[in-house]
Amino acid sequence: PIDELVTEMSNKNKMFFAGKLSEKTIEKLQEGNIKYIDLLKREELVVLNTIATAEGTIQIAMENTQRTIHGSNILIMGFGRVGKVLAKMLDGIGAKVSCEARKDSDIAWIKAYGYNPIHLSDLDGELGNYDIIINTVPHLVLTEERMKHVKKDCLLIDLASNPGGIDKKSAKDKNLKLIW
Repeated sequence: PIDELVTEMSNKNKMFFAGKLSEKTIEKLQEGNIKYIDLLKREELVVLNTIATAEGTIQIAMENTQRTIHGSNILIMGFGRVGKVLAKMLDGIGAKVSCEARKDSDIAWIKAYGYNPIHLSDLDGELGNYDIIINTVPHLVLTEERMKHVKKDCLLIDLASNPGGIDKKSAKDKNLKLIW
């Protein structure tokens, strides 16, 4: 518990490192006069962490499909830090990469990088084209309604924090393979 940690660390000239510290935790650390660093507020660490996330995602995809990544049609939903790094890596091993985004500026960047852009408003009509769909968006995008368009043998990978961006119940009901 944070109270025990603060008691243990107080007056010992120690530093506390963690990620995604809550306001309550920060208050307790400050009350105990404990120096801290929230690693997830350091852009350089967050960006470098996306590399490990992308590599792990590719490993999961390779272990959970019968096809090669090279030549596979892969959709990445979201074009933030993880989406950008993942798209680059997948493109580098020969995947046919599409990226979904809702902002026109992201669509422009997707085009500039040479990937196939999919605007969120056009997503429904595109979902049946993919062998693998990877979500990076931290809110529900692949809803029960949209799930009707996904191919039966499509591998779904959801990288987003709880509740994720893929409707888990719908994926299960459709007997789709979902890894979260």
